[in-house]
Amino acid sequence: MAISRLSLLVAVLACCCCLVQVSQCGGNSKQNYTSMFSFGDSLTDTGNLLASSQLPFTTVGRFPYGMTYFHRPTGRCSDGRLVVDFLAQAFGLPLLQPYLSRGRDVRQGVNFAVGGATAMDPPFFEGIGASDKLWTNLSLSVQLDWFEKLKPSLCDSPKDCKEYFSKSLFLVGEIGGNDYNYAFFKGKTLDDAKSYVPTVASAVIEATERLIKAGAMHLVVPGNLPMGCSSAYLTLHPGRNSSDYDSVGCLKTYNDFTQRHNAMVQQKLQVLRLKYPNARIMYADYYGAAMSFARNPKKFGFKHGPLKTCCGGGGPYNFNPVASCGVRGSSVCADPSAYANWDGVHLTEAAYRAIADSILHGPYTSPRLL
Repeated sequence: MAISRLSLLVAVLACCCCLVQVSQCGGNSKQNYTSMFSFGDSLTDTGNLLASSQLPFTTVGRFPYGMTYFHRPTGRCSDGRLVVDFLAQAFGLPLLQPYLSRGRDVRQGVNFAVGGATAMDPPFFEGIGASDKLWTNLSLSVQLDWFEKLKPSLCDSPKDCKEYFSKSLFLVGEIGGNDYNYAFFKGKTLDDAKSYVPTVASAVIEATERLIKAGAMHLVVPGNLPMGCSSAYLTLHPGRNSSDYDSVGCLKTYNDFTQRHNAMVQQKLQVLRLKYPNARIMYADYYGAAMSFARNPKKFGFKHGPLKTCCGGGGPYNFNPVASCGVRGSSVCADPSAYANWDGVHLTEAAYRAIADSILHGPYTSPRLL
């Protein structure tokens, strides 16, 4: 009932936003972005975790990661390209270079996302007793600090910055999923995690507002993917009986939780739109885009379904935490494009392409990106 009331509030605020700013609610001509900047976690990271050496070893730097498109590991947590890569290519931009291994020419864009990153800073996890689970301390606020440090090399006057950022696209996430992952894998309950949602969602919105104040005009803020369809959750947090699963085979309670987070983010974005009517703030429904191929996988070419991983170490979903993708004991499928799930946590290039196409051309961005 609470989620229904929240959804109704989002719809009402959306209508108010349309009245205040018609141009944001459809009818926009195609944007010709000349640069792109992204923030987030492993769904968006193109090499920062690998470059940061935050872990003594990382499987993302090993084959079969990168096998499909790059034919080598690049630091992307997939067999190939991510949503951010497809968006960059759609706008005729080069693939975004990771901030920590960037070259001299950064005016067409940089990727600040870091695998394992969180919306909240480390003290939050110390407070809930989950700091030992963090992969990295390079949280969203650190990534924003990087952007502000880089900004003088992008533009050098208020007029120059206004012109430059009027043609820049900012991808703020996906971010926030790891905040809950670390909590759940520390043994926190769903009720515990529900109490974190307002704080985590607020961190995403505060980051978005910080970018607007720094000059960003066009921002895409994605929601979280369906947590209950992750083979890691399906393996480590299985349901007790068949009623715990939906028709796809995903865990209902974890998907409901994801929708709670996404609804909160959308509610807060509507308020932000009213506060900054000159900024174009778009919500990207990663959840809806992913559920479209989860419900009808064969339509998208996923003949092995949406839940079984391409790369893993066995089990009902081919996910084994002690033999994860890239680790001895795991194996990789011959054709990743026939799978939506790559390694139990991340998706395949084919799945990310489907999400990117839905964002660019489908109904899963509000207001529409194109």
